[in-house]
Amino acid sequence: MGSLYLRKQLKLKRLIFMKNIAFIFPGQGSQKVLMGKDFYDNFSTSKEVFEKADSLLNYKLTDIMFKGPKEKLDLTQNSQLALFINSVAILKAIEEKYPNITAKICAGLSLGEYSALFASKKLSFDELLFLIQKRAAFMDGACKLNKGAMAAIINLNIDTVKDVIKDFEDVWIANINTDQQIVISGKKESIEKACIALKEKGAKRALLLDVQGAFHTPFMKSAEDNLKNEILQANFVDSNIDLVMNVTAKKPQDTSNLKTNLIKQVSSTIKWAETIRNMDESVDLFIEIGSKALTNMNRKIGVKAKCIAIEKVSDLKELENAFEK
Repeated sequence: MGSLYLRKQLKLKRLIFMKNIAFIFPGQGSQKVLMGKDFYDNFSTSKEVFEKADSLLNYKLTDIMFKGPKEKLDLTQNSQLALFINSVAILKAIEEKYPNITAKICAGLSLGEYSALFASKKLSFDELLFLIQKRAAFMDGACKLNKGAMAAIINLNIDTVKDVIKDFEDVWIANINTDQQIVISGKKESIEKACIALKEKGAKRALLLDVQGAFHTPFMKSAEDNLKNEILQANFVDSNIDLVMNVTAKKPQDTSNLKTNLIKQVSSTIKWAETIRNMDESVDLFIEIGSKALTNMNRKIGVKAKCIAIEKVSDLKELENAFEK
């Protein structure tokens, strides 16, 4: 039995090294009550992440994550931190159980870009945690200045969406998630009216998102300005793991360029579909860490690479299946 297990592990190790693996991380809106609880219960490395975060933040964010209520978890200052902590905790569990599974390239959607910064070893957990805490506070402040909203428009292409929203005050394209899933963002009253118009134009759905304001628009300019100095002062480093960034859908040229892109991300359109397509050219396997939303988007984008999502402990078996097939 022992030799059979060792042979299996060696085979798995060889197959892993043959693959170019990408880690991708979800953004705000994918938070759920109980997120990460089974990793907390089953992996000591994951538990350490949650406990360290509580200690650094000086309050029990894990209580909000594991017990809710959802309305409290959905608050910007909680959801952004929760998503980052959950992603890192799951990543640590993967590293503990499958130490040979390593990413060659990473990306994250909006807030998820901060998880990707950690996974690509560009910045430490502690620094990222406090940077996200400040980002959330600045974005929350910007939300209070302008009452905004976001909505996902399903089954309309970008050109049609642009043509419709030009007739509404303070509405912008926030995310291009797939060719048929566009997120609009802006003035709350205008977003609600635009959703009606977009449905009349043929949108299958126009769903308001669980966020507190108009992210990735000029409404976030004050947050961007406040966050700028924090990002410029952070101790980003080079690493051998690539990162593809939201604003350009490309790898940053250097650390200075990385910081510039991260600053702009707060008020700029997220080019997610283009990001994934550019990664797909060199990736054999996408592993989404923290939700299943991006994996569903990948299928709609039409990526060639295999895609799996790790949201719960039971999903970890998919990692072995991915390399054995």
